Amino acid sequence: MGKNDILFERAQKTIPGGVNSPVRAFRQVGGTPRFVAKAKGPYFWDAEGTRYIDLIMSWGPMIAGHANPEVVEAVKQAAETSFSYGAPTEGEIELAERICQLVPSIEQVRMVSSGTEATMSALRLARGHTGRDLIIKFEGCYHGHADSLLVKAGSGLLTFADSTQNAPSSGGVPQDLVKHTLVLPYNDVQALKEVFVKQGDQVAAVIIEPFAGNMNLIKPSKEFLSTLRQLTSEYGSVLIYDEVMTGFRVALGGAQSLQGITPDLTCLGKVMGGGMPMAAFGGKKEIMSKLAPLGNVYQAGTLSGNPVAVAAGLKTLEIISREGFFDCLTGQTEKLMSGFKIAADEAGVPFAVDSVGGMFGFYFANEVPTSFEAVTKTDIEAFKKFFHLMLDQGVYLAPSAYEAGFTSITHDNAVLEEIITAAKTSFKKL
Repeated sequence: MGKNDILFERAQKTIPGGVNSPVRAFRQVGGTPRFVAKAKGPYFWDAEGTRYIDLIMSWGPMIAGHANPEVVEAVKQAAETSFSYGAPTEGEIELAERICQLVPSIEQVRMVSSGTEATMSALRLARGHTGRDLIIKFEGCYHGHADSLLVKAGSGLLTFADSTQNAPSSGGVPQDLVKHTLVLPYNDVQALKEVFVKQGDQVAAVIIEPFAGNMNLIKPSKEFLSTLRQLTSEYGSVLIYDEVMTGFRVALGGAQSLQGITPDLTCLGKVMGGGMPMAAFGGKKEIMSKLAPLGNVYQAGTLSGNPVAVAAGLKTLEIISREGFFDCLTGQTEKLMSGFKIAADEAGVPFAVDSVGGMFGFYFANEVPTSFEAVTKTDIEAFKKFFHLMLDQGVYLAPSAYEAGFTSITHDNAVLEEIITAAKTSFKKL
């Protein structure tokens, strides 16, 4: 047995499934998870000393590369003054000001510690603001593991659960709770219109991944987004953009800056913490003022605005704000996907690719999917084989066909060449 096998066997004795987040268990692709010992730039090394090119980058946050020297130094300096205070700091104000500057739809912002906490709090706030109970989400979109959101959810739940319309995707979630959640197909304009005609005055909020990344990468149509914004405005519902994944990842101003949509509330995470546990939700001052201590919508957290996480986030936002950063990141990601597509075509493998900013998706299908249903009809078995062929050549892809991939600014031409060479070999063996 190799050390990864030994560690996995050991982990399963004290950690359910041997992992602290389900998709890490390699359940969809099979095999033994790689236990990471260290990471630098675009690479990580596992417990056996094997080097891999990382194409998940901690599921998005490590946009400046692993162990970026500037971020590491900022964290060291912050840690020397203490890890946590449970009291306000100037750094929190600086981070809030920077977020509001980069994302103009956010007039005020509240720091939290995880994406789940951000979306859960945003929905509570939307309900408190509107006095309504009903929320709308979309098939295959994952917004964290709050009870009311685990209905036809994406990400790891697509691997582990058999979801049916308006039934919980997870055990332990009462049917009575999810009855307040309506699930619609992503990109279905007609379904959206029909629901608002029937129940628009009951809808507290619509929450959406503006580029879905938890059923692989799925882009919304312009008509879908414009209809969504028009209907939520008309019926007084709160439009929540879940940019935990896309915020500062697809563009400096997030997905909303690319799409020309102004949401009422936005949820952020991942990149904004530079890899530390950090997230936030924010939006219109009118809505945010309903939060305690100003209003009656309660939200609190001992580690909210953690000073070490704030330092990592501030430095990361500074790095990605530098001239040419996103032009370079976007170009490298497009180059990678183009290389994959050419290699697949040469091998005669049905294959499609897509990307936005430093986020990408590839699909064993003849065209890019536009919905949850279309993603489930792609060739999952081909993906599993491809995953292991790439892994054997030192390229670490997301261990699920239902996850988007991520690059960093450290994925330079030499790194891309190595990945594409591995892809050419892999496609020929499929």
